[in-house]
Amino acid sequence: MNNLRSLTLFDIYEQHANHSGQLTAIHANGHDTSYADLFEHTCRLINGLGALNLKPGSRIGVLSANHPAFFHLFGAASALGLSLVLINRRLSYEEISGIVEDTTPQILISDSGLADTAEKLAGRFEFLNQCFVIDPENTTSQNYDDFSTLYKNDASNPVPTGSGDDPFIIIHTAAVQGKPRGAILSQENAILASMQAAWTFGMDSSWAHLNILPLFHIMGVNLGLGTLLAKGKNVILEKFDPNLTLDLIQSQDISIIGSFPPILNTLMEAAQDGRFDLSSLKVAAGIETPEVVEKWESMTSSKFWTMYGQTETSGLITFSEYFAKPGSAGKLSMLANIEIVDDFDNALPSGSTGEIVVRGPLVFQGYWNADDLNAHTFREGWHHTGDLGMIDTDGFLFFKGRKAEKELIKPGGENVFPAEVEKVILAHSAIKDVCVFGVPDPKFGEGIKAVCSLNEGQALTAEALVAFTASKIAGYKKPRYVEFISELPKADDGSIDRQAVKQQYSN
Repeated sequence: MNNLRSLTLFDIYEQHANHSGQLTAIHANGHDTSYADLFEHTCRLINGLGALNLKPGSRIGVLSANHPAFFHLFGAASALGLSLVLINRRLSYEEISGIVEDTTPQILISDSGLADTAEKLAGRFEFLNQCFVIDPENTTSQNYDDFSTLYKNDASNPVPTGSGDDPFIIIHTAAVQGKPRGAILSQENAILASMQAAWTFGMDSSWAHLNILPLFHIMGVNLGLGTLLAKGKNVILEKFDPNLTLDLIQSQDISIIGSFPPILNTLMEAAQDGRFDLSSLKVAAGIETPEVVEKWESMTSSKFWTMYGQTETSGLITFSEYFAKPGSAGKLSMLANIEIVDDFDNALPSGSTGEIVVRGPLVFQGYWNADDLNAHTFREGWHHTGDLGMIDTDGFLFFKGRKAEKELIKPGGENVFPAEVEKVILAHSAIKDVCVFGVPDPKFGEGIKAVCSLNEGQALTAEALVAFTASKIAGYKKPRYVEFISELPKADDGSIDRQAVKQQYSN
């Protein structure tokens, strides 16, 4: 689509190839790919996907660990007006199946580790026409197509049909109203959020980003595309391994990494013998405790950045160096209009605590197939985050937790709603009542605790309950701490008094 005022990711790929084609775009498995080669690979993939006659707006499911193919797919989806459904590969089969059923992708692209899952999904859903495996040499499954066959020999520049406001990626967030919801981000959302990251951290073509965070996670997308927009180098890490990570930081002169607990602690333990040179690092960004950040900055001479954002805000909308204002989540983005409001949506003055609401070009297009939820989320012309915060007179945001109806636990940077864990636990025949909430955890920053009471005459161990929960939902959603009590505190209306449970059993 030749739109005078539209900018797509594919346009940026083409511009980089034309003017900076010799620079390294991707390093993976010891091999460098230039920006010229990245554009050629993307064009070949576009021509291959075009042969499948996918209509604009069609979805492609992506169920994979980090791989260079993500960047080819980003460019191809941009040109063809397709939407990539980025699926968290750590989810259980039933959770993945729910996302596939919700978004009805016509094709599914997986890595070898989940080829059997993809095959099972294809047998379950008629709308799934084809499954492709990125690394077929590593699987014994037979009912798939080799992803490499989509790269046609024809690398001629395609005529793009996509535009900046097309739905571009769909990422399912933690459960809203009882089920995960697909947040739809446009190309403009993704481009602006990534440009913001590049500008904020001062990235340029000399920078290298180590893709520690998964590319199905919004922060992984932000940092990966931000590096690409700055003409920097993305170094692909398929799976976190501390020694490999440290080796790549040293050998590839890594400038920036994203981190959620316990990544930094794990790296510092592996690096304490002084074998690795980490002097190239400029920025680590994510979530951490003050003690870990102080130790990390002392060891590496890099700066740790704190931040706040959601998938629904295309990623980050506040950020700053961690100790610029201790306890804060950073300064407000210039691309976001952020206010603090009360329960009646009245704006509150600086220093007041209320719900964080957002307007601007980083706000997502809405949840997939959820018109009523979207109307509620966007009421009064603002995106309601469900998070509580306070903005001080210097423009720093302080995160104050989740609203009661949207309570959230973040073990290791993942989002887990207590309600979805409680629903699974209550399915166990021995359980009478349960209250799930977050508690401090030395490894993951925050851990999941379940306080339970049992039906009369029933017996159950914590280990058995954890195993039961892990069999139903993703492993990171299972409780790390379980406590059995005779009766849970109740409010006057007979419901569980969550605040009383937390106060009495948080230790």
